[in-house]
Amino acid sequence: MRSLNDYGLDPEQARPPTGIDSAALRASRERLAPLLLAAQTPLDRLFGAVGDAGCCVLLTDDAGVPLERRGAAADDDTFRSWGLWIGMRWDEPSEGTNGVGTCLAEGRSLTIHRDQHFYTRNIGLSCTVAPLHDHAGQIVGALDVSSCRRDLDGAMLGLIVSAVADTARRIEAANFRQVYRRERITLSPEGDPSALLAVDRGDFIIGASRAARKLHAITDERLAAGLAADDIFGGRDDDEDLRSAERAALQRALARSNGNVTAAARRLGVSRATMHRKLSRFGLIREN
Repeated sequence: MRSLNDYGLDPEQARPPTGIDSAALRASRERLAPLLLAAQTPLDRLFGAVGDAGCCVLLTDDAGVPLERRGAAADDDTFRSWGLWIGMRWDEPSEGTNGVGTCLAEGRSLTIHRDQHFYTRNIGLSCTVAPLHDHAGQIVGALDVSSCRRDLDGAMLGLIVSAVADTARRIEAANFRQVYRRERITLSPEGDPSALLAVDRGDFIIGASRAARKLHAITDERLAAGLAADDIFGGRDDDEDLRSAERAALQRALARSNGNVTAAARRLGVSRATMHRKLSRFGLIREN
C-alpha cells in the first residue's frame, strides 16, 4: 500500500487537511485557465444533477488541489470541515488513499467509498473521480463528486459514476475545441464522440484528443512529422484527392460569398469565366 510503504502515513493521524498558499493557487489557476473556462457550463450541469443528493463537485489540478468547486450553501460548512474546498491538498502523499489522489496516481476513473479511504477521519466520505486530459492527451487534473451522506445507496452511486464520466468527456471536448478553435474539428472515423481530430487547411492533422490518439496510435512525433488526414480517414488516389480538394475550395468560396460567383472568384484569385467553368465541371453552377 502506497500510503504506508511509500509515504509513511499513519491512518489514525488526526491533523486537518492542509492547503496551498494563495500565490501557488493563483499560478495553478493561470496554468489551467483554458481548461477552467471550458469546464464552467459542464460543472454547473453536473452540480445540477447531483447537488440535491448532498454532493459537492470539485475540479482539481494534477497535484490534487481543487481549483473550482460547486456546492449548496447549506452544506458549505460541512464540506469545508472535510477539506473539500478550493486550495486544499488531496494528493496521496498528503491524504493517503482517497478519490482525487488515487485517481491521479493511477490515471483512471474510480470510486473510493467510505472506509476505503486511508485516513480514519475520511471514512465518512464517498468520492467518485475521473481524470481530466488536456488537448494533447496528458492528465492535467481530476473531476470529483464527493458526498458525506450515510444514505448514499448503490443506485445513486451508479448515477454519479455515469455523470462524472460524461462530464469529464464534455470538459475535455470543450477544451479541445477551444484550443483548436481556428482549425476544422472532426470525429475519428470510428465515430467515438470523444475521439476528436484537429485538421488544418492543408488537410494535415495537427491535434488529437486522448481517445483519438489511442484509437489511431497518434503520437506527438507523428503529428510533428506531418500526419495527413487521409492516413486516418483512408487514402484515395492523387487525382481524386486533387478533385476533392478543388471542389471543397469552390464550395467554401461560394459559401463565404453567399453564393455570389463574382465574389467567390475574387476570393480564389481567378476570373469570373474560369470560376464558371470550374463550377460547371463539378456540377456546382449557381445563379449570381
